[in-house]
Amino acid sequence: MITVQFEDFDIGEEYAALRKQAGDAGAIVTFTGLVRELNATSSSDKIRSLTLEHYPGMTERCLADITAQANTRWQLLSTRIIHRVGALQAGDQIVFVGTASAHRHHAFESAQFIMDYLKSEAPFWKKQTSTADSHWVESRDSDAEAIARWQKSK
Repeated sequence: MITVQFEDFDIGEEYAALRKQAGDAGAIVTFTGLVRELNATSSSDKIRSLTLEHYPGMTERCLADITAQANTRWQLLSTRIIHRVGALQAGDQIVFVGTASAHRHHAFESAQFIMDYLKSEAPFWKKQTSTADSHWVESRDSDAEAIARWQKSK
């Protein structure tokens, strides 16, 4: 299941729903991303907020495609993606990814795959406001490297 929303989410509720939907899973892996307070480029520049924008419909289709790719590569019993949009503060939850499988390596690898593709391919635009300035966040070389690794392992 995929949700793009303004509201926060409850990790415990999401885990319980994923476990129930997965049935007889041997492994469930979850990842929760948070808005960082520290700026990656400067230790003295603190992040005050992160505003995320998206195109409704287009974003959900992209997330569904990422999920379908994960289901093709690994034997998954259930997946869950929540991505927040709107204005978020440092420390807020921004993304939840959960995967369930009969085997732990399928759950671990698929969750990492989904996060790597969310970070690189999903149509979200992020505007970061810090104590020093406000700017649109550019993609990083490490994001492209993560995707290249998955493309090699097809």
